[in-house]
Amino acid sequence: MNDAFSILFPYKSETTYKQLSPTACHDLGLDAVCKSLTDDGKEQKLIMNIISQLTADPRVSAYRQKVFADILALPELRAKMTELFDKMEFIRSFGTMHKNSDEELGLWHLFHRLDELNDYINCVEAMRECLSDERIQSQGLKDLRSYIDELYSEAYFAEMKKDIAALRLKASDVQSVTLGINVNERFEAVSMGLISVNSKPFKKSGIVSNFADAVSAKDKIQDTTDWDGDMHYRQIDKQQSMSIAEFMDKFGGFSAVRNSPFVDGNIRATVVRTPDDDGTANSTFYLETVINKMLGSLVKKLRDTLTKYANVAIVNISSLIPEFVYYIRFAEFIGRLTDAGARFCEAEVSDSTDMTARGFYNLKLAVNLEDKSEIVPNDLDFDADHTLYILTGANRGGKTTITQAVGQLFALAQGGIYVPAESFAYRPVDCIYTHFPADEDKTMDLGRLGEECIRFKEIYTDCTADSLVLMNETFSTTSFEEGYYIARDSVRALMEKNVRTIYNTHMHKLASDAEELNRGNEGARVASLIMKSDGGKRSFKVEVASPEGMSYASDIAKKYGVTYEMLTGRKES
Repeated sequence: MNDAFSILFPYKSETTYKQLSPTACHDLGLDAVCKSLTDDGKEQKLIMNIISQLTADPRVSAYRQKVFADILALPELRAKMTELFDKMEFIRSFGTMHKNSDEELGLWHLFHRLDELNDYINCVEAMRECLSDERIQSQGLKDLRSYIDELYSEAYFAEMKKDIAALRLKASDVQSVTLGINVNERFEAVSMGLISVNSKPFKKSGIVSNFADAVSAKDKIQDTTDWDGDMHYRQIDKQQSMSIAEFMDKFGGFSAVRNSPFVDGNIRATVVRTPDDDGTANSTFYLETVINKMLGSLVKKLRDTLTKYANVAIVNISSLIPEFVYYIRFAEFIGRLTDAGARFCEAEVSDSTDMTARGFYNLKLAVNLEDKSEIVPNDLDFDADHTLYILTGANRGGKTTITQAVGQLFALAQGGIYVPAESFAYRPVDCIYTHFPADEDKTMDLGRLGEECIRFKEIYTDCTADSLVLMNETFSTTSFEEGYYIARDSVRALMEKNVRTIYNTHMHKLASDAEELNRGNEGARVASLIMKSDGGKRSFKVEVASPEGMSYASDIAKKYGVTYEMLTGRKES
């Protein structure tokens, strides 16, 4: 079987991904969108890393979209999986499974580790049950169910669960330990060993009478070291004032052992009232060593099992948590916006349609609008006659907003997420390149125009016919004549690559040149796209039409009374 499974990156050996640059993510407003999804900084970085990886393989987009559709449609599945992931993460972060040495913390610590593994197995079983929901339609989640089944089987989780239950039962049966102490002729303890582990506790008996009976009656002194099964014990009590008790202190006697609670994960046997400096001070640790040696084969078997199979639960299953977090956060986000009145749809992946978008809008803008009814939707196509748009219009008329929104459509759709539109059909892009105005501190050495030229050349070198290029006021930092000359050549070069492009600019003359640029060109076609005005008012609607720069300026002038006639009261001849 494969070492890893993914509900985000299928067809790994057959697919190549390109990473959007941080600048492009910012230009598209994806960083702001990610901050709207979650307050957790780590989750924001995780989501940004996923959504910024693009591939032109349409199978990936379709695969992701179906998985997301299931997760969005099944809120109870989201809630249960989130609960299980939180539990697994808690065990991983605060449990003891990461410890490498069992002897270091003792046999009882090992039993605690088995409890944690049992919790993992329970989580995996619960995931299998969640993914058995008959309403699940996506191949991704169905494949995930099969993957977890395979892990469960190959890890022998069912058998392991039975073994853990049996071992936990055996551990609870241990009530006492019998020790044997060898003494010399002066009754000094010279060595100690484990005789037996018992399922019954010792019962206290009279220390004086028992000792007297044991040492005075010859028939009470055993010829062998075998234990006779007597469950009474002779407790050492340092506070006894009798001479026989003092003698017992030197003798070492028998050490009675009782259970003690967990302390920082360590369970230690405790010697009851052990005398000081009598050779038994370290008997607790010695006892633990003896037990571990006695059960050495069991400890080794358990460690081997934990090493081999705990990683299956921790690594293989836990690696899916970030992918589910990505889908779940977007589902919750879209649910909130839908409830507030925003519209979303599942995109349609196409091999032939470059882009057909109806009723789309800028998601970053929509998040900041309290009244979602104020959203202005737009329609736009990329096709054989509209490969490269020259977008013109008034300042603050929505050119940047529309340009940004188109990039968002592709990034979200290819990330498998429902898009902010009434409908959206598209051919996936291999990457999105943005050329927006740079910060001033990035242009100090080269100057603004020099920086723009270098950045555009890098974009042009990297982009392909499967790319999307979005340009915002490119080459507008110099005089009109210089900027126009460079912009025209750049557009001609982009036409050669047949790359889908939106170039918003104030250079109305460049948009007016569309027909001339298309003349004799059998490949990509340039089209003029305008932000429509209504009597000088901004409509925030786009339309394929000739640039209306002069007419828009005339409308504004008339609105504010600054035409020659209105200012002077005289008509021009």
